[in-house]
Amino acid sequence: MDTFSKYLLTALILSVALGQFVQVITRYVLQVPVMGLEETMAYPTIWLYILGSVNASRENTHIRANVLEIFIKTNRGHTILAIVGEVISLIVGLWLLSWAWDYTRYAWRVWRESPTLYIPTFYSDVALVIGLGLMMAYTAMHLMRHIASLRTGGTL
Repeated sequence: MDTFSKYLLTALILSVALGQFVQVITRYVLQVPVMGLEETMAYPTIWLYILGSVNASRENTHIRANVLEIFIKTNRGHTILAIVGEVISLIVGLWLLSWAWDYTRYAWRVWRESPTLYIPTFYSDVALVIGLGLMMAYTAMHLMRHIASLRTGGTL
């Protein structure tokens, strides 16, 4: 799974960079804008942002403001703080996931299309529910790891 996500994120980054390069060259150098390029670039860009967040959740490398870690001196305290943080993340994330699910059901029912190329926007709308679902799965895995660490007395 790590290899697949690495190649998928690389392909998305390259497609976004290539699309932006083509846009700059055609619009500003050749003075001939490519119609619909912005629409097509929205899809890999949205998936890149969402899957990048999933990757950060998988690696447990999200940016955190762990000010309390300065005052907590023991490994057990750090583990308890991590558990509290994961539980809060899980609660908020599941709440957002329920909203994303409602939005995805709405997007499926309405089936909007992009204005120029008539590409269904559902394919970008569904990224949010998939991404949040994967992030919550990884958050739950990290929570279980922290709880197991607390039980065994190990460190994070």
